[in-house]
This record gives sequence, C-alpha cells and structure tokens, in this order.
Amino acid sequence: MAKKLFLGIDVSTTGAKALLIDEKGRVAASATTALTLQTPKPLWSEQDPHEWWKGTAASIRKALSHAAAKGEDVAAVGLTGQMHGLVLLDGQRNVLRPAILWNDQRTGAECAEIERRVGRAQLIREVGNVALTGFTAPKILWVRNHEPEVYRKAKLVLLPKDYVRLRLTGEAAMDKADGSGTILFELKARTWSKLVLEKLDIPAEWLPPTFEGPEMTGKVTAEAAAQTGLKPGTPVMAGGGDQSAGAVGTGAVRPASSRSPSARRASSSPQRTPRSSSPRGASTRSATPSPAAGTSWA
Repeated sequence: MAKKLFLGIDVSTTGAKALLIDEKGRVAASATTALTLQTPKPLWSEQDPHEWWKGTAASIRKALSHAAAKGEDVAAVGLTGQMHGLVLLDGQRNVLRPAILWNDQRTGAECAEIERRVGRAQLIREVGNVALTGFTAPKILWVRNHEPEVYRKAKLVLLPKDYVRLRLTGEAAMDKADGSGTILFELKARTWSKLVLEKLDIPAEWLPPTFEGPEMTGKVTAEAAAQTGLKPGTPVMAGGGDQSAGAVGTGAVRPASSRSPSARRASSSPQRTPRSSSPRGASTRSATPSPAAGTSWA
C-alpha cells in the first residue's frame, strides 16, 4: 500500500531543502544540498539559478531515499524560498544572468528613481512600501540601466522558488505574498499594479500569474520526474515566500484559498513605512501573506 506523503521544498540562500511529512505532519525525512554564493563586487550578492534546480533535485532524491519512499507516495508538493531575488529569462525561458538576491545592495540609485517616477506617497498607497534595495523592482531597473543587452532579451521575471517551480512544472507562476515583495503588486487588488508598471515602464507581460498559497499552479512534468524521482502529474501548489510561510508555520496566519478578514482589512488601507532598512524585515510588514532546462549566460 502506497504511503501518503507531502513534499516541501525550500530554496534558501544557503541550501536547497526537501522535507517529507505524513498526513499528521510528522517528519518522514529531510535533506539539504548546500548552495554557493557569489559576491563579484562589493555589496553584490548573486546565485546561479541552475544550481537551485540541481540542488533541489538532489535533495528530493535524498529525502525519498531516506524515507524509503517512492515518487507515487508523494501526494503534493509545496514551495517556499528566499524572497525578492530577480531571475531574468528570455523568450525560450533560458536564464540570462545570475540571479540578484534579496541581500544585494547595488540598487540605491534605482530606488531613488522609483520614488521619483512613482512618487513616494503614491508608491506606499499602491504597494504598501517604500523602495528599498532588496526588493525586486529596483533590480529590474538596475539591469535596464547597466546591462541593456541583457534587458533587451528579457521576457520573464521570476523569483527564486518560482524558477524551481518552472523546472518542476514548466509553468511560470508566483504566489501573491511573494508578488507583494517585488513592490510591483497592488495590495488592495491583489494583482500586479498597472500604475507602477506603467510609471516604471516595465512590461506587464514579463510577470507571471499570481495565486493564493494553497492553489495548484501546475503538475510535475515527465522531465522533472526523471530528475527528482517524483511521479509525473504530482500537483505543485503556489506556496509562499519564506517570511509568509514562516508566519503560517508559527500560526500567525492561517492558509486559505481566499483572504481572511484581517488580511482584507490590511490590504484595504495603506501600510506603514517600515522602520528597518532591511528588505526582508520590510517584506514581513508590507506583504499580505497568503497562507526547462536553461542555458548558461555568456
């Protein structure tokens, strides 16, 4: 008789993690594959998205082996991971450059540009936050300002865990909490902000559809199954960024397919500007938590 397990994937800054639990939440097995970090210049922080996928696939295989489980024992997959990082892909979904991470600090001029173009007060009303160096939007502008040849090839923007989702399912998608951490997301409408995208001249078609955390975003492909040991067709849920997932884990919020009354109240009014300059600290205040093989860059 097949077991019924659930797989959690965490694409963190230091490791690609896989966790198997049973229906009662008991841990069946876990595995972590270490990831490397590049700092090619002062204040820069980058990673290779291909390494996330290789590490994730390795950790899934290890966890299945440790649990003496098979791919068909896994009923569903959930995703979490580091927030705010920029993954730029071309029209064939090939990675264009190393991902710029949440703790990268190169985008001070771009943050000022965002507040100048959108207006600080209007930005806070729309996305619930000011422009900070860790967020995704300033990174997009940095690439446009400093690597125009890369920017011209760009067709899709993803966050770290969502690149792993793409490799698992072939589908581009993002959860709404991670969307809010880009500062391109209108909190009240819970969708991409037309106003901010227009003000910053970022193509709306570059951004994937967003989903509530428990919603299904795709199924494991045959190619991904061959690399991970999972069963083709296994559902992959939207999940959430690490901060919002942590809020669910501590019981601060409950996962649901629709917003709770407290979330609706929070998203209907402007958020307070965070005191901290830390982008990750800011994201926990501003976000409204809900519960293809690429070629290397030149």
